[in-house]
Order: sequence, then C-alpha cells, then structure tokens
Amino acid sequence: MMYCTAGEVVEMIKEDMQNAIIGDEYIGDPEERRERMLKLSENAVKDACLEIDGYLAKRYAVPFRKTPGVLNKFAKDIAAYNLVSRMGVDESDREKTFLTRYNQAVSFLMNVAKGLIDIGVEDFPAKESSAANGFRMESSGRIFSRESMRGW
Repeated sequence: MMYCTAGEVVEMIKEDMQNAIIGDEYIGDPEERRERMLKLSENAVKDACLEIDGYLAKRYAVPFRKTPGVLNKFAKDIAAYNLVSRMGVDESDREKTFLTRYNQAVSFLMNVAKGLIDIGVEDFPAKESSAANGFRMESSGRIFSRESMRGW
C-alpha cells in the first residue's frame, strides 16, 4: 500500500527545482515536465513507503489497510527528499528544507517504533513477541522410560 501518491509529491516541488531533478535538459512544457516528474516520483514514493514500513513493522502489521493521516504527510516528505537528493543536497541552500523535513520524519518514525508516539491505529494491534508471552513447549508422550527399558 502506498501512503501517498506521486502527484502529491510533485505538487510539493516548485517548477524550477523539477527541471533540476529531471536532469540537464530544460523542459518548458508543463505537461511534459509533470509526466517525467510523476515517473520519477513513483519510485520515490515506493521507496518512502518501504522505509516507513521498515520502521513501523516492529510495532504494527504493515502495510496498513487504511493510511493514518500522519503517515501521508511523512511519506510525502520522505519521497520529496528522495527526489531532491538525486541531485545532491546543499545544506546551505533551499534543499536544506527537504533534508530537515526528512530528518523530522525519520525521528517521528523512530519514536513510533519505540512506542513513544501513537499513530491512532487501533484495528491493527502490535505484533506480540514470544518473550512477552513466556516460553511454552509441547511434545508428544514419552515413548521410552526407565520402566519400559528394563530388561534390555
């Protein structure tokens, strides 16, 4: 399941930066530029969703059937960073905003994984670990005993 769409990510990035992300050639036609950005954004969204699932799989059954709203926001931030980082991130320039938002998203996800933040998902209980339930072992009945082995 995708937590955001490629179109949502493209909307976050200004046109002049879109041309830089696409590559060396300038694309003046807005529709052609949007189509190219959508193709690039699809992979960035997939990667962002996998990254989110990686953090949340410790506490939740992922992917979610219904996306919590907060995950939509952070998926867009991570995917946008994935796109912008294709051209390198200059921390003293406008790309720093994307890096900051990415770092905030990762920090949030780490806190969710630690159980410090609740994302409001009630119908997907956290996975129970066997250590929390104690140890239990079952076996079939005993075949050989001291009594049955007497006389051998």
